[in-house]
Amino acid sequence: MRPVSLAGAAVVVGFGLLVMVLLVRSLPWPLIQDAPVMHYIAWRIGEGDVPYRDLYDINQPGVYVLHLAAAGAGLGFAAYHLAGGAWQAGQRDFLLCVFLVAGALGVARWLEMRGGGWSLAGAGLALGAAIGVKPYAVLFAGALGVLVLVAAVRRCGAGGTLRAIGVYVAAAAAVPAALALWLALAGALRAWADIVFGYALPVYGHLGRAAPWFGHRWLGWIPLGVAAVAALVAAAASRRLDARHVVAAVGVVYGVVHYVGQAKGSEYHLYPLAAFVCVLAFAALAPMLSARRAWLGVGTALMLAVALVLLTAKGLEASDAPWIWDKERRVRVLVDDLRRGLAPGDTVQVLDVADGGLHALLRLHVPQPTRFLYDVFFFHEAERPVVRAMRAEFIAALEARSPRFIVLMRGWPSGDYDRIRYFPALADLLARRYDVVVTREGHRLYVKRAGA
Repeated sequence: MRPVSLAGAAVVVGFGLLVMVLLVRSLPWPLIQDAPVMHYIAWRIGEGDVPYRDLYDINQPGVYVLHLAAAGAGLGFAAYHLAGGAWQAGQRDFLLCVFLVAGALGVARWLEMRGGGWSLAGAGLALGAAIGVKPYAVLFAGALGVLVLVAAVRRCGAGGTLRAIGVYVAAAAAVPAALALWLALAGALRAWADIVFGYALPVYGHLGRAAPWFGHRWLGWIPLGVAAVAALVAAAASRRLDARHVVAAVGVVYGVVHYVGQAKGSEYHLYPLAAFVCVLAFAALAPMLSARRAWLGVGTALMLAVALVLLTAKGLEASDAPWIWDKERRVRVLVDDLRRGLAPGDTVQVLDVADGGLHALLRLHVPQPTRFLYDVFFFHEAERPVVRAMRAEFIAALEARSPRFIVLMRGWPSGDYDRIRYFPALADLLARRYDVVVTREGHRLYVKRAGA
């Protein structure tokens, strides 16, 4: 084996070893952050609750379906994922990447004239599923649709172009249509539309911060980005630039838009970008090492080796971070506090986002008396009519179906327990009908007063 080829193989083996090490270290990870929230919603749906109508959530229905059903590029992406720690496990954007990459592969195969209409149909189905998980994916589906249109016009004529676009669009619409049908039959479609167009787009979209490009151990992105760019340059220089390079490059652009557009600064929003950067960086490694311009291959291998070192440092630190077990302990403490006072048929209302309150209810299999899963909706832009209406609905539901316990978590983004003073009707209800049982590091527990 040539030395340059050996260098490339060593990089791939290194990523493989890192994945195995981090995978073993990830086995004890508890279910934390957003994943237990999705599982709780899925459990409630399985118990007969209707999404959106009975469970107020801004996530899209494809996420619930996933949770109900609950070599180089793959290793690179797996290493990136595991290096992120328990926080990233089960995040929607991670699951989204499966459909994005599958859709990209289908379009690339069709552009290469492999698989014919079946490749386009498969791509459309995968991208439609991605849209069902995160609507931002419609941008990627649209961009790939433009590639399909341009290629079809060049080689298929008018009739062939219409057939190709028809297959792609129909397949892409199939999964969203099926999800819409499910919501309609369940009586949830109107509630979904109200949440998406009445709250999520006009209000929740403002709840965020500028994408912090210098966060999340940003140094690791430098070698990965350089390797991806080098792959494109080498492919163009050697006249090997093909459909897969173009599709992956479109994926990289989409990944940037996906992260910046959400403006929340969450590391898991970088998953689509990471997926396509890894595809570009590794896909061209072997051809580059065997080509005349081997020096480009050596440079790419070196950049990937640097990325491997940085991801190793990040992964070893994140895989056993103390906060993981602190959050798990807080969930266990809350479960114990609730279990001591719950009787069959009791309900518990949690004021939380992803700090463990719903995870405790999932473990106890206890429903809430209202459809509101989080309290963040009540404290952001509270002067808006839609927020005032949600507050009124929430208080009316608590008055009509008073839960045995109300759990006030630290919350996000408003923080501390005293945030209820910004919700006077809730503060008044708690003062009239509930007593504080215990205040702990992670939660304050209110119990319904006898006779209230």
